[in-house]
Amino acid sequence: MGAAPVWAADATAAPADPAADPTDTAVSQVVVTAAPYAVSLDTVTSSVNVLTRDKLDTAPPAGLGDVLNGLPGLRSTFYGPGASRPVIRGLAGPRVMVLQNGVGQVDASSLSPDHAVASDPAEASRIEVLRGPSTLAYGGSGIGGVVNMIDDRVPASRAENGVEGRIAASASSVDDGWGVSGAAKFNAGPLVFAVDADRRRSDDYSVPTSPVSSRLAARDGLTVDPEKTVRNTDVEMDAYGAGVSYVHDKGFFGLSVKRTDTTYGVPYEQILAPIDPDAEGPVSIHLQQTRYDLRGEQELDNPWFEKVRVSIGHADYEHAEVSVEDGEVGTRFLSDGTEGRVELVHREHDGHQGAIGFQALSRSFEAIGDEAFVPSVDIKEYGVFTLQRLDRGDWGVDAGLRFDTRSLETATQKRDFDNVSASLGVFYKPAEHQFYALTLSRNGRAPTEFELFADGPHPGTGGYEKGDDSLDSETVTSLEGTYRWTGARLRVEGHLWGAWYDNFIEEAPTGAEEDNLPVFQYYQTGAKFHGAELEVGWNAWRSGEQAVRLEGVADYVRGSTDLGAPARIPPWSVTGRAIWTVSRVESELEVRHVAEQDRVATYELPTDAYTVVNLKVTVKPFADEPLRLFLEGRNLTDEEVREHASFLKDIAPSPGRSIRTGIAWKF
Repeated sequence: MGAAPVWAADATAAPADPAADPTDTAVSQVVVTAAPYAVSLDTVTSSVNVLTRDKLDTAPPAGLGDVLNGLPGLRSTFYGPGASRPVIRGLAGPRVMVLQNGVGQVDASSLSPDHAVASDPAEASRIEVLRGPSTLAYGGSGIGGVVNMIDDRVPASRAENGVEGRIAASASSVDDGWGVSGAAKFNAGPLVFAVDADRRRSDDYSVPTSPVSSRLAARDGLTVDPEKTVRNTDVEMDAYGAGVSYVHDKGFFGLSVKRTDTTYGVPYEQILAPIDPDAEGPVSIHLQQTRYDLRGEQELDNPWFEKVRVSIGHADYEHAEVSVEDGEVGTRFLSDGTEGRVELVHREHDGHQGAIGFQALSRSFEAIGDEAFVPSVDIKEYGVFTLQRLDRGDWGVDAGLRFDTRSLETATQKRDFDNVSASLGVFYKPAEHQFYALTLSRNGRAPTEFELFADGPHPGTGGYEKGDDSLDSETVTSLEGTYRWTGARLRVEGHLWGAWYDNFIEEAPTGAEEDNLPVFQYYQTGAKFHGAELEVGWNAWRSGEQAVRLEGVADYVRGSTDLGAPARIPPWSVTGRAIWTVSRVESELEVRHVAEQDRVATYELPTDAYTVVNLKVTVKPFADEPLRLFLEGRNLTDEEVREHASFLKDIAPSPGRSIRTGIAWKF
């Protein structure tokens, strides 16, 4: 099923109660831990979604972008099952920051769509998605949005009854795939130990049509391979980790280590003619990362500050592009670095909450091989920020300020960037169940090493990329309006937003060719984006142990630059769900429609609309045991699905009809 917001996900975990007091719902009690201080989802001034562990336990084993695809304003870069990142409000890559426990992944996933995120969603205890002004605390790389994957590898609390854990497993028909994940923690005196593991396997997946689209075939005069399988899309992923914490009455402090080892195929153009004798054969990517984390939190005996929180991550990352035909290693990408942040949380006083924070990053990036089109780069970044909130009951103010400095140094040159970001929001609660907010923000983003220094063929995007080492920082001024209604049976949340960019960094074809590839040049222009998101949940009916809940999600984004439409902007979509609960059985029917996208960049092809039908049945066999069995049918009508935000949409559609079954158990 598509991803659901936390208030929908939690509502479906147990029979819905239309008569329940809304103040007792998961919505009002969920704390947005991506903020330094506690704010419930009902009163945050911008757009936030949370996927809980209950939802992740029954989600398909997949990359991060595919798991989040379907949340309001979110799509996937889908580069086959092995690699996907979120697209948030039409933005992706270096404008969407993916974090682990509040600090960066230290991988290469933001630099190219064929690079996988080094953490798997199955590892997380929850995933938070932040859009708009709420991203300020994380710096310019979150200018489009922030996804924070939070795990319990460094335990922050003691295990209930001495030991607790979870196991989830599933198998799917469309790709002969399977996945299993588990985690446990146990107490040993003042120490708490944690272990976790995640493994998934899948083969080439089936589609309802030839992988190469009819539009691409007609434009380029291709004779397509009629086989209805997207080849070279197998995935082997293993991740395992362990951690230990000293947990006491006023906080915790601990360390963890995690190892990720993934090999996945990259889809290619499946045609019979014309055949280029000089073309490279199929490629797979072998990704490895070892990551170490230090986390802690300590209450303070201080009149000004309530607690201090620290999170530091160090990672050693490598991925190699390997020929499937002869096993020869082509380009290797290496990233080694450390990122950390410290937050001092103000002691709450008369409705005032606040925090100050410090963040630092040191990373070395190196590409080695014939297609190493970016020089070795040393990157250093430092940031200081403050977030403040005043809540007077029926009205309040949110404000934030951040200063960043970033340097990128190669063997021959160095660029330095300073950016100031700020936000100011006001909110008004005229009644217990209503919430209005308006937020204005300004954010700055320094260019990446690709945007500055690229010069060479890039198979991941199918072009010869040329950076511009004279690029300036990209800045955006955004305005967002938020409305929420939280009643006993009905919840509505809506967002209207606009973003106006100066020095928007984009790449476009020059019309020239190098190495038989079209040349794409990075440049800067003005740009405007605007859009809307809407979520509705209604507990429609209840009688005894039977209940019906209806949900709806819709989103829209439109972008333009001084040179026309930007590339890969998702079309509007609308999703409806009906959830029927009978005693310990829950059935969920989902229908999702994604519109045609015919407003495209000059080098893009339009993408057809599609409608997908999914059905999931979850059974809880025992009333007093947290065991769930589920059976799911995805894309039941075997629809041709091409994700417009994907570079590969015209050669690798999304999977066809699939039956998936699984189990989730907590102990």
